[in-house]
Amino acid sequence: MDVQVANHCSIKSAAKASVPQNAAECGIDNTAKKKSRSRRGRRGKRRRGKKANEPPPFLPPELKLVNPTQYRFEHLATQLKWRLQEGRGEAVYQIGVEDNGLLVGLTEEDMKASLKTLRRMAEKVGADITLLREREVDCDRARRKIAEVLVRKVPDDQQFLDLRVAVLGNVDSGKSTLLGVLTQGELDNGRGRARLNLFRHLHEIQTGRTSSISFEILGFNSKGEVVNYSDSRTAEEICESSSKMITFIDLAGHYKYLKTTIFGLTSYCPDFAMLVVGANTGIAGTTREHLGLAMALKVPIFIVVSKVDLCGKSTVEKTVRHLERVLKQPGCNKVPMVVSNPDDAVTAAQQFAQSSSVTPIFTLSSVSGENLNLLKVFFNILPPLSNSKEQEELMQQLTEFQVDEIYSVPDVGTVVGGTLYSGVCREGDRLVVGPTDDGRFLRLKVCSIHRNRSGCRVLRAGQAATLALGNFDRSLLRKGMVMVSPKMNPTICWQFEAAIVLLFHAKTFRRGFQVTVHVGNVRQTATVECLLGKEELRTGERAVVCFRFLKHPEYLRVGAKLLFREGVTKGIGHVTHLLSSTQNHVPDQNRNQNHS
Repeated sequence: MDVQVANHCSIKSAAKASVPQNAAECGIDNTAKKKSRSRRGRRGKRRRGKKANEPPPFLPPELKLVNPTQYRFEHLATQLKWRLQEGRGEAVYQIGVEDNGLLVGLTEEDMKASLKTLRRMAEKVGADITLLREREVDCDRARRKIAEVLVRKVPDDQQFLDLRVAVLGNVDSGKSTLLGVLTQGELDNGRGRARLNLFRHLHEIQTGRTSSISFEILGFNSKGEVVNYSDSRTAEEICESSSKMITFIDLAGHYKYLKTTIFGLTSYCPDFAMLVVGANTGIAGTTREHLGLAMALKVPIFIVVSKVDLCGKSTVEKTVRHLERVLKQPGCNKVPMVVSNPDDAVTAAQQFAQSSSVTPIFTLSSVSGENLNLLKVFFNILPPLSNSKEQEELMQQLTEFQVDEIYSVPDVGTVVGGTLYSGVCREGDRLVVGPTDDGRFLRLKVCSIHRNRSGCRVLRAGQAATLALGNFDRSLLRKGMVMVSPKMNPTICWQFEAAIVLLFHAKTFRRGFQVTVHVGNVRQTATVECLLGKEELRTGERAVVCFRFLKHPEYLRVGAKLLFREGVTKGIGHVTHLLSSTQNHVPDQNRNQNHS
């Protein structure tokens, strides 16, 4: 409930409370109610008819956020605290707007007083406010305004809001350069200087093409100001100063590294995907493929048209129109929204989180900095997809950490990187990791935790981090393993069933076909053991298929999203049933009918 709504409710309750008093003054007692019902009905009709011709009354200024009583102030502060908790540290207040969306507006004095009261409320709960936008409302009597205010909690003990954004797009579309400009705070020189700090390998610097997965961070403080590596800040200082953190997952654009891009999308569980399209090349190369992958995995996507400084206005408009046509096609069913000013950026961020069909489109340049501030406004306001209740439910489950990267660090030992899927992980926790090639789970101890390149003592569900395992033998670890609580009693599987949709296959998909299966952080070749109820599949058809891993068993969850590929063959689905290593598969026609 927004500020104006809360007071509007008070007006209604006050009006209801005054009815008995007016009735008593008119001399109407309880025994005369039936006799006077028709007279009161006629008088009520006359009063309603008289009021219908009058302009709607404005809300009395003393019932707004102008010098509220101490009791009212405490109530509003408690309401704000609850809203911040539900929004995981963020809340947007609309001042001067009723609950039904009616733009009532406030006078200049009332608006200043309401903002002052809201600032006091924010200070009481340890938060700051930022005025997002303000506009005037047409009114006969006086100039009135409405305002949108972002309230954000001041960071404490590294509990900032963290959103993960996967960066997709064709090779040479300007993905790494854009991230370098955003995170370093300096514009590019037109020859790729901004992207040099993002590359991890020498051949990436030489070719200018990303071949591995890298992470970059962009912070926003409680006042909505950008916090990045400018002013010689370190990653630890950025984390300490930020209330909200955007973690960019820079993925490869070249088709040769498609398996790495798919692994980044399935393993790191991004909240959003940013598809970068070069204004000079348009939709080319792997752009359509990356768009399809994000939609298949149901990751909300927005589009950035880069390099507008290299093209004329007509070329940029042509690229945008082409994108709009692709997004509106039956396979996508998206609603494109071109962002051209800060007001559009605020609206796009709010609607993008509410509806997966809305697709914002930004046009910008990493060299001239044109419209770069609109993308920053968008990231600043973009709310999380999950609320605090869903987060708490995940944290109450047993610990499950997905192993995505493995390192050996001098004087530290073996270090694993990944995402905590559920539960809470602390320094000193004893977990089991597996499955190994022979299907076992091994005991280990978490020595220390690093998140966003700075130390941290507690890791919560949904957060990505690196864990130091001391002198644990690195050769026993591999990507795709999980570290879980011993209480979970984890099981392994060689075979599993999945309900799939065959997106494309040149001929017929049948028993014995081998594909590369991606399920979360698991990536392994599997053989099609059988198709339940069918002999073969063609493009666009659905079925329940039994897969068998070739190399080693894996840890899977029922309901997990699945993506498989082999050359031009592609399909998506979800895991429906796990089969133990000793269980021989017997086709179940009833189960196939249920999934169909």
